[in-house]
Amino acid sequence: MTEFNAARAVALGVAASLTAAAPAAAEVEFGGKTIEWVIPFSETGGSAKWANFFAPLLSEELPGQPTVVVKFMPGAGSTKGANWFQEQEYDDGTLLFGSSGSTQFPYLLNDPRVRYEYSDWNPVMATGTGGVAYLNAEDGARFDGSANALKDIDFIYGSQGATRLDLVPLLAWEMLGMNVEPVFGIKGRGDGRLMFERGEATIDYQTSSGYLGGSTALVEAGTAVPMMTWGALDEDGNIVRDPTFPDIPTFKEVCEATDGCETSGDAWDAWKAFFVAGFPSQKIAFLPQGTPQEVIDAYVAAFEAVRAREDFDELAAKQVGEYPMFVGQGAQKAVKSATTVPDSAKAFVLKWLEDSYGVVLK
Repeated sequence: MTEFNAARAVALGVAASLTAAAPAAAEVEFGGKTIEWVIPFSETGGSAKWANFFAPLLSEELPGQPTVVVKFMPGAGSTKGANWFQEQEYDDGTLLFGSSGSTQFPYLLNDPRVRYEYSDWNPVMATGTGGVAYLNAEDGARFDGSANALKDIDFIYGSQGATRLDLVPLLAWEMLGMNVEPVFGIKGRGDGRLMFERGEATIDYQTSSGYLGGSTALVEAGTAVPMMTWGALDEDGNIVRDPTFPDIPTFKEVCEATDGCETSGDAWDAWKAFFVAGFPSQKIAFLPQGTPQEVIDAYVAAFEAVRAREDFDELAAKQVGEYPMFVGQGAQKAVKSATTVPDSAKAFVLKWLEDSYGVVLK
């Protein structure tokens, strides 16, 4: 056989193998089915807005254009829903689960209530997000870019729990020397915003989708004043201004302007480690353990198609913010980043939780 014919035979063999594989891919069909996307928070928070944004786009791109319904399973700061998802073994692609930083942090801190294992799940899409802290109008009038004039105020904050994503704002406010008393037990950040609106809380924070979907109206009405974002990461891992909120200073900037707050040392290193785990890869969509590879591939292809839409960036900027979207292998890398922190940061936070809130995780 000549070299040309040998190469042609190899090419034909590859083509034949691809053709043989095609029917298997075509077997993934969701026409007439309903896909349940379970969010382990209440319907008022940022995760709800995130899933509700992606659900109709996903429906358009999956084979057969199934109905994608977002359902909510709040409880224990998302641990209830995550523990439930761990036990599910759907193999037909009709169950999707959305986690958040409040699901990741208890896992990172070895919370004894956690009975889920991220390595068992199949990530198909992940997105970053940001967060904005804001004050009521009276206290916001005293904010000048530093927290110096806020240190004699007793703030009330509606919190899901110190071991959830609220760890990031609570530690930040403490580093700034502010007196913020959390009221634990709310089921989602949207409930915290409602407490703020009713005057039951005097300080609040929302992830970007929650802030865009609800808190910006408070700012426009003059009843809320933005204080700071958590920022975003540049290519070198430095904290820079959040691209969705470029006019709002970062916590790093406010810390640098505040007496006694340091952007180096153990507290800063711990805060930044949990910020990195909780926000740049914050919201992740998973299929359950046991899902066949062809179903996973169908979801990856669908989310790839969503990301490739000409109008995607414009739509996302308005509803969930300007953040990267990771699909397939990118989503797998995002999960690793979101579920890994240095031992030193973990040790600092565990001691801080015990000293500040009497929370002991053993």
